[in-house]
Amino acid sequence: MQIALYQPDIPQNTGTILRLCACLDITAHIIEPAGFPVSDRLFRRAGMDYLEQLDWRRHDSWTAFEAWRREAGHRLLLFTTKGAKSYLDFAYAETDILLFGRESAGVPEAVTNVADARLLIPLRPGLRSLNVAMAAAMAAGEALRQTREAAVHAKT
Repeated sequence: MQIALYQPDIPQNTGTILRLCACLDITAHIIEPAGFPVSDRLFRRAGMDYLEQLDWRRHDSWTAFEAWRREAGHRLLLFTTKGAKSYLDFAYAETDILLFGRESAGVPEAVTNVADARLLIPLRPGLRSLNVAMAAAMAAGEALRQTREAAVHAKT
């Protein structure tokens, strides 16, 4: 399981998601340009010393990330408020990449169009969205639950 952040613009959220990835042994990707320098103190503070335990990669553009992903053969799952299917009703694979867009603008249509699935976290009517770090934690939890259960059943 991997998490990719498309041009993140809030350092505290990015640091929190990277900390989540470190704790759950999930590879993380930051797709540049980010809206802050990765050396930003708020980013480092949110990630704390967990960033030293993290497997992560920076991609200098969407084009570079997409070329890497296609070569590696990973499925791309976009989490979006405009998603077509609930994240709870989707079958995840261990090699999936969970993609989250900018807090301020999501992802452009070109990114949406190449996603293998567009998933949403159902919310109460009238409410707009969750914090991206909360959404990433919920998505990762469900994806890991499914893939770990599948691995246990495969062994029996």
